[in-house]
Amino acid sequence: MERLQTLRGMVDLLPRQTMVWQQVEEQARHHFHRAGVREIRTPLLEATALFARGIGEATDVVCKEMYSFQDRGQRSCTLRPEGTASVVRAAIQHGLLNQGHQRLWYMGPMFRYERPQAGRQRQFHQLGLELLGVAEERSDVDAMAMAWDLLGDLGIQGLQLQLNTLGTPEDRRCYREQLVGWLEQRVQQLDPDSRQRLATNPLRILDSKNNTTQDLLREAPQLLTTLGKESRERFEGVCQLLQALDIPFVITPQLVRGLDYYTHTAFEITSDQLGAQATVCGGGRYDGLAAILGGPPTAGMGWAMGIERLVLLLGSQKDATPPQVVLLNRGESAQVRALVLARQLRQAKLHVELDLSGATFARQFRRADRLGGRLAVIIGEQEAQAGVVKLKWLHHPPQSGSDLDMGEEWTLPAAEVSKTVERLLAD
Repeated sequence: MERLQTLRGMVDLLPRQTMVWQQVEEQARHHFHRAGVREIRTPLLEATALFARGIGEATDVVCKEMYSFQDRGQRSCTLRPEGTASVVRAAIQHGLLNQGHQRLWYMGPMFRYERPQAGRQRQFHQLGLELLGVAEERSDVDAMAMAWDLLGDLGIQGLQLQLNTLGTPEDRRCYREQLVGWLEQRVQQLDPDSRQRLATNPLRILDSKNNTTQDLLREAPQLLTTLGKESRERFEGVCQLLQALDIPFVITPQLVRGLDYYTHTAFEITSDQLGAQATVCGGGRYDGLAAILGGPPTAGMGWAMGIERLVLLLGSQKDATPPQVVLLNRGESAQVRALVLARQLRQAKLHVELDLSGATFARQFRRADRLGGRLAVIIGEQEAQAGVVKLKWLHHPPQSGSDLDMGEEWTLPAAEVSKTVERLLAD
């Protein structure tokens, strides 16, 4: 009798290995809870059109790697190859986009028909973040900071943040024409895969793994030099905010990611401990995806991490709770200061909700109350210029001994905020 085994690229997780997976999953849950991000779970099986339309029919994922089949109702179905399209589909289908901006995370198996190797299987697992409904640069940096800090909390070493901008669709159309014209004059110097992509998805040639092609591309036109004024200023803003958070990064013009829905910010976080498969996290902005899938135009920013690669690096080793702190902010200087302070408080293991709406303080207070936040930290332009913040209890102040009574606002120097908040919430 034939001994049955797993299919190629499908791996059992035995109890000793599962313990490491659980450590990663638990750390991720705590990390997202502290940042006010709620979990969403979507089906493994979706309509094929979701990925063909959302990811792009010319991408390698759709052309070569999807597990697709006809079900008994003669519908074309696909085991999900990535999480973003499913999350956006769910947000459209259930009206989440009509309820204000959404901070969502997911975790689970994905499926792609690729050659299996260490850290990459045909059934693989990802955890990911999706921020829907906020278009400004701060949301890009908030997302990247959460990825960077999660990897730091897990103890992953040798990290590098690689950053690029893909500009607007119009920027890319102009650049694509320049790049295709330049490559067509040198087509004989391209590897076979890149020649095929020249007619279908030429931007993917930029991240070719062929050394000869990469040598050729060093002289190619660069997207950064063809961006419009608005796209350049936006990218400069992202870089400045990363510098404000002291997160080191390298601008990588060849970084384009493999899916068609990306626009503006694109990034990867790599580790020098992984060899050829160095990427542990990748993502970017996808402001046009919701409209492509039949929903209202909605800004989006997200990323995904491969859990297999995280476990490889580590070796053998519920509903969202109300935030402890809600950070209310309004004004350009105040917004930057609030982004920095949110990260500091999260690093102190506090559950912090950073309001990214830019709305009036009255609206921000109403939202903070609905969230059930316990303590408000308030920064306006006047406070930012003076180097101070205001505190105010929203719910459940300490029974006694607090510096701050319910309903009162207290001003203190910005340098004292982290220690003061930690002390107040520990009482």
